[in-house]
Amino acid sequence: MQNKVLIANRGEIALRIIRACKELGIKTVAVYSKADTDSLQVKFADESICIGGDRSYESYLNINRILSAAISTGCNAIHPGYGFLSENEKFAKIIEECNIHFIGPKSDVIALLGNKSTARKMAKQFHIPIIEGSEGIIQSVDEGQRIADKIGYPVLIKAMSGGGGKGMMIVKKSEDFAKAYHQTQMEAKANFGDDSVYLERFIESARHIEIQVIGDSFGNVVHLGERDCSMQRRNQKVIEESPSPVMTPLLRRAMGQAAIRLAKGVGYTNAGTVEFVVDPEGKFYFIEMNTRIQVEHPVTELQTGIDLVKEQIKVAYGNELSFKQREVVFEGHTIECRINAEDPTANFRPSPGKIKNIVFPGGNGVRLDTHIYGGYIVPPFYDSMLAKLIVHAPTRKEAIRKMRVALEQFIIDGIVTNIDFLYVLMHNAEFVKGIYDTKFIQKVVEEEQNG
Repeated sequence: MQNKVLIANRGEIALRIIRACKELGIKTVAVYSKADTDSLQVKFADESICIGGDRSYESYLNINRILSAAISTGCNAIHPGYGFLSENEKFAKIIEECNIHFIGPKSDVIALLGNKSTARKMAKQFHIPIIEGSEGIIQSVDEGQRIADKIGYPVLIKAMSGGGGKGMMIVKKSEDFAKAYHQTQMEAKANFGDDSVYLERFIESARHIEIQVIGDSFGNVVHLGERDCSMQRRNQKVIEESPSPVMTPLLRRAMGQAAIRLAKGVGYTNAGTVEFVVDPEGKFYFIEMNTRIQVEHPVTELQTGIDLVKEQIKVAYGNELSFKQREVVFEGHTIECRINAEDPTANFRPSPGKIKNIVFPGGNGVRLDTHIYGGYIVPPFYDSMLAKLIVHAPTRKEAIRKMRVALEQFIIDGIVTNIDFLYVLMHNAEFVKGIYDTKFIQKVVEEEQNG
């Protein structure tokens, strides 16, 4: 049987998967919504099927329609990309029951790690440091308040089924707890259909650092180094880089080994990311594990020369990893900027519309992952990310300079983007020194607003 992959996603990640499949000689099927009729995924896939209306629940979140498209076109694998159904254990389980390869971990592993309380317990079992917090779901405001008062403020209330920076709130004092608890519950219910929340101590001036891992069905698990994702806005990543400015060889080894212990302990296969926070003293703590390919995976690809998406596909089809841990080499410095259709001068309001003219940056060490083109209409129904601009250079200083030039030469007319805002961040003295934490961008925005 000829291998054929259905891509259950849209935008740049759909194109990224199509590209990897073509290099492997695998046929592709793109599914799309009515809003994405003119998208490049439709043009570049071998086959394409419209699976519903503009809204995500009508199309990219519609399990039955995606499975019908896969079966009717003879696909024997489905790649979920990131977002949408990528970490949905029900989706993965149904695919498994249909004898179709799910290009990701097994459904039971997704379920295990998708429950934040269980994931914390697993991390503790494998001797990975965790942040002090509730043992599981908080059953009431009073229970949560008691735990928070015992731990000490500030605390972080988080959705049990959360992800993507949604469903979390910092509480700085006891009198604000009840309001934050109910607000987090409502956000969790709206975004994930589950209002269960837990809490943990909030670490001030923390760095958010993730370790990329990948495993196969033969028991091999390797880590591919770290990505510093501390440059965030509203818990959404904006800029990622590797190596982290705060990383030491000893810390990288310890975090890498911790990530591998967790992945091996749960029988993890395919690509995943173990998320940590690092405090100002250099101590690290487990947050969660993302059971999918990450938006920022190109950072690791440029650091290691390993094509993560191709490895994902090969592993899903039962192949052994094509490299060992000792063969993973990190070179130079990589920075990624997320280009979004949003207006930084209007509280980052989304800016959908028609792109009238576009000029892409280029040159040695510049990579652009995108799905946009001149005349493309950015729909208002999905995430506002337009492109990922990634640069690689021998040193961090050179990478920053390269990114400045690339942003300067990136022109998108017709809609408002965050390109100028990113350009300003690349010139910020503290960022250039590598001195930043997860609240850095918020502080920069507040300083600009206050003149």
